[in-house]
Amino acid sequence: MASSFQTLKYSVHKYSSYSANYVPENITLDRPTDQSSRWSADSNHPPQFLTLKLEKAAIVQSIVFGKYEKTHVCNLKKFKVMGGLSEDSMIELLESGLKNDHLCEKFYVKHEIDGHPFPCKYIKIVPIQSWGPNFNFSIWFVELHGVEDSEKVKPCMNWYSTYREREAIRLCLKHFRQHHYTEAYEALQKKTRVTLEHSALTELHTQLVQFGDYDACERLIEKACCEGWFSNYISQQDYRPMWTPIEPAATADVGCDARPGMRGGHQMCIDVLSESIYLYGGWDGNQDLADLWSYHIPTHQWTCLTKNAEDEGGPGARSCHKMCLDYERKQVFTLGRYLDGSIRNSTNLKSDFYMYDIESRKWTMITDDTGAMGGPSLIFDHQMVMDIEKQNIYVFGGRVLTVSGEGERTPEPVFSGLYVYHVPTSTWTKLRDDCPEMRSRIGHSMLFHMQQRCLYIFAGQRSKEYLSDLLVYHVDSDRVEIISDGTKKDGSAVPAAGFTQRATIDPYLDEIHVLSGLSKDKDKRDNVKNSFWVYDIKKNKWSCIYKNENTGKQYWHKMQHIEPVPRFAHQLVYDHVKKVHFLFGGNPGKDSLPKMRLDDFWSLKLCRPSSDLLLRKCRYMIRKHRFLEITRSEPLRALSYLQNELAQTVDHDDQEETNEFHLLASILFKEQGAEMDLLPGTSVNEHFSARTQLFDSLVAFFPDDMTQPKGNLVDLIHLQ
Repeated sequence: MASSFQTLKYSVHKYSSYSANYVPENITLDRPTDQSSRWSADSNHPPQFLTLKLEKAAIVQSIVFGKYEKTHVCNLKKFKVMGGLSEDSMIELLESGLKNDHLCEKFYVKHEIDGHPFPCKYIKIVPIQSWGPNFNFSIWFVELHGVEDSEKVKPCMNWYSTYREREAIRLCLKHFRQHHYTEAYEALQKKTRVTLEHSALTELHTQLVQFGDYDACERLIEKACCEGWFSNYISQQDYRPMWTPIEPAATADVGCDARPGMRGGHQMCIDVLSESIYLYGGWDGNQDLADLWSYHIPTHQWTCLTKNAEDEGGPGARSCHKMCLDYERKQVFTLGRYLDGSIRNSTNLKSDFYMYDIESRKWTMITDDTGAMGGPSLIFDHQMVMDIEKQNIYVFGGRVLTVSGEGERTPEPVFSGLYVYHVPTSTWTKLRDDCPEMRSRIGHSMLFHMQQRCLYIFAGQRSKEYLSDLLVYHVDSDRVEIISDGTKKDGSAVPAAGFTQRATIDPYLDEIHVLSGLSKDKDKRDNVKNSFWVYDIKKNKWSCIYKNENTGKQYWHKMQHIEPVPRFAHQLVYDHVKKVHFLFGGNPGKDSLPKMRLDDFWSLKLCRPSSDLLLRKCRYMIRKHRFLEITRSEPLRALSYLQNELAQTVDHDDQEETNEFHLLASILFKEQGAEMDLLPGTSVNEHFSARTQLFDSLVAFFPDDMTQPKGNLVDLIHLQ
């Protein structure tokens, strides 16, 4: 279906009985200067809602909210949008919130099921919270966008009608089978030819629920594991971080240290083909450094390539610079640096640009001044990434270094825009100045997604403003997309605004990983905290998988070899092939030791439950149920089964599971009591019901497109 956008016409059809002001004719007109031009609820307590009835069914793709000409306490801080073909049957399309300002905001809403657009006749806006905690809700203006062309909507209506009919039949099939209405189940399936689930799950149900063949059940679960059917479930589980300290092997160069020394503000890049990490420069607490190192991951060996790159025609000592690597052509590029204001002058503010050839181990100065070539001026705390396929280097943000005369006030900061450097032709092109669409900044993150061919830009600092927005720049179409403007209301759901965070991207998993740096409370450096976040690009969802907020000396005396101490100005690189992060150095933020820097080296693996672990869990569930089933009738056999088959599947590192296993043993020694009442009975119906519950538990590990519907038929029946 074409995704052409049209403004949909609608009228207000129904409103909450708690509403005080009913002004449907006003919210269809955008009058930001008119205080009375709004729908207003009677209070701030639910249920409050506003239902829009479209003149005809349409595919609603986005919703726009207008506002009053200035901030207002009644603006919706949190709200939901529901939609459907009838007022009694709606699904959630959006949950979000408005910024408390005067600007219109547009939100994209859910409009597809299984890849098919679905139509709506009613749109229901449900306020949850206003910006003023004790104030009622107001909606000033609403506009819907989408497709209302009947030729395009009608096929969607037909598909949706067929979809609902099929899902209703599947709910009936599930209900009949769960309650052992075998004849009704078979008759409905034969009449409609609607399948309840994947044939493998039907076979699992037959062997487990109908025949009670637990051995066959285990074999089918093993097959499912081998087929990769648990992969979707595993991908939805939270990561668990595993930090490992890396100790260096002996250095290859005589006369060099075994590893890089303490530093912060350094740069690292990784060659995923040769499994090598390159580190250059940084600040050791007293001076900038100009040493270049490589680390070979398989042999755990650091090699000092040069103690002073400037002596070999390379860049001078520096920090707050940036590096990127072309691992196909074995070239490393470095740009930018920080200079203290006291030593800046017109001669040392040129922006030099270097390339290091890994195979020949030689530096080349591309230019002594990128500004003269049409590129950025001398900048620091910018970001630089490489598009290896097109041999383009993108540079965004950073503060431009300037000279201030003696006695002059510090000038207002100037931020650099977005530039691209084409390596084969050695040409710079400015793509964007610092502008509202792409606000420049320092200390931010920028990542290149090689499959999507776009830049992900987020966070950073702009003067005294700390940002937590997320932008996407599509490099081939020169288009900016705003994923988040940084005004999410639930602060725990996104990384805190800050800078010097380090980010990596996995283009195959469609994930962005962020290890936090300094938060906006940067003055509290004796209380530096780190957290690790994962952003799921497809789901547009952040998850915090690790927090380190410990500051006690006793804690770190025990844990310094278990996890890295909190820090900022560190460096983090990621091998997206082997799925491993590497962290080196940084500033621990000790006011009592202001010159202290770190030289520890860590690897980080983000672990989810493996398919083998999930298979063990399924076996435990199956064998536990089998044990309970034979306990009442054959206690001696049950004891043997408990000590042998069931004990083999217990995870004794899991305290909860271990305790449950011990309680199972106690059941055997109670002839009467509550425990016996909980055991499966001996009748066919009791066995069928208990096995059905086990089947439903096992089904949860399979992909949704293979399983029976999630809902239940009886849940559709409401008390009058």
